[in-house]
Amino acid sequence: MILLVGLGNPDKKYQNTRHNIGFRIIDNFAQENNFPEFRLSPKFKAETSEGNLNGKKILLAKPQTFMNESGKSVKILSNFSNTTRTVLVVIHDDIDLPLGKIKVSENRGSAGHKGVQSIIDELKTKNFLRFRIGIKTKQSDGTVYQCEDFVLQKFTKEEEKILKEIIKKTCKAIDIVIKQGIEKAMAEYNKS
Repeated sequence: MILLVGLGNPDKKYQNTRHNIGFRIIDNFAQENNFPEFRLSPKFKAETSEGNLNGKKILLAKPQTFMNESGKSVKILSNFSNTTRTVLVVIHDDIDLPLGKIKVSENRGSAGHKGVQSIIDELKTKNFLRFRIGIKTKQSDGTVYQCEDFVLQKFTKEEEKILKEIIKKTCKAIDIVIKQGIEKAMAEYNKS
């Protein structure tokens, strides 16, 4: 089984913010691959959708615990699907990467991302695959934002155009993980 978790915040006011890029990618992936509609699952503290791709069972999840407590939901989901062959893949924003950049990482620390740190703390391991989606932009007026303020901003119209490509590219990378494996995706998407 592959457990694909997109990180974000559940409240509608966060819907198109930088921090919710994980939710947007999971939604797009589900739509492209004809997954059933997401349903709220109180026992998982997440919205979930299940399907099969390339002969593999896939569980898509969007934790509804708010970003900084994502680990609570991911732990329950991981325990539910706990087989030695389950692959956990987490998709999240990364303020250290420029907008448009994707990095595929495995077995790394959180680099200050509180949602990822929550998952590491709850699972007591950092041994899972991550799609880090760049959200960093240059401010034309030289404004420096506090991290918390910046990640809760909505994308501009110009950034939304770039974002469509990022979402498409990330869905393709997820597809590569499912069909060809992690190493192939890392080789393809971690080029400098």
